[in-house]
Amino acid sequence: MPAPDTINTTQLSRLIGTPDAPSIVDVRLDDDRAANPRLIPTSMPRDYRRVAEWASEYAGRHVVVVGHSGGKHSQGTAAWLRQLGARGEYLEGGFAAWVKSDGLLIRPNHVPPRDLRGRTVWVTRTRPKIDRIACPWLIRRFIDANAVFLFVALAEVAGVAEQFAATPFDLEGIFWGHRGELCTFDVMLHEFALSSPALETLATIVRGADTARLNIAPEAAGLLAASLGLSRMYRDDLTQLEAAMPLYDAFYRWARDAAGETHI
Repeated sequence: MPAPDTINTTQLSRLIGTPDAPSIVDVRLDDDRAANPRLIPTSMPRDYRRVAEWASEYAGRHVVVVGHSGGKHSQGTAAWLRQLGARGEYLEGGFAAWVKSDGLLIRPNHVPPRDLRGRTVWVTRTRPKIDRIACPWLIRRFIDANAVFLFVALAEVAGVAEQFAATPFDLEGIFWGHRGELCTFDVMLHEFALSSPALETLATIVRGADTARLNIAPEAAGLLAASLGLSRMYRDDLTQLEAAMPLYDAFYRWARDAAGETHI
């Protein structure tokens, strides 16, 4: 029987990338993190020794604490979180068990610096269609669940990036932009080293819709049509982004769990 207040790798893996995913706190020691700097998607490195200072930030939320092996550091941190109003669980077997299970990991080298509230901040041009919605979905579901997105006039993106410490994306000639036939969504998967069959399937659909190559995936035409419809439905870019998140959630869950299913 599993111990109370634990979650195992299989259970957590099913939640990763979905709207029901918990907040994930990585409390591994510096030496352990240096030995393997990769992170479970959306996890936030935290100092377990200062948990009493930051635990209240997670009040009312489901939080999974990840230590190296699921021992005293993660269990103690989870207990503190429960003490201050969170649903705190620790990952059974810790990061070592996650790696052994071939769970999804991200390479953190290119995760932008976080603001004072622990959020990454991104900026792109207004009136998004495909890539500028797909990339925020990817970031919020796999990199930083609390990421902030600023949509501004094209001519002001560089200035806003500088003045507001934001990372620009989906523009020509920048790091987070198209590369050859690959769109920005593809580039993010590559640079964050995110790899799974479902994400690769979704990337092909996004690429087809974003680059007018609808023949590379049957679903690309549907994504394009839905995206253009959403862009006409909403004048506010952030409202459009929130409305489109379930669309990408559905495509991802289809690619992960139902691609072989047919409707009768």
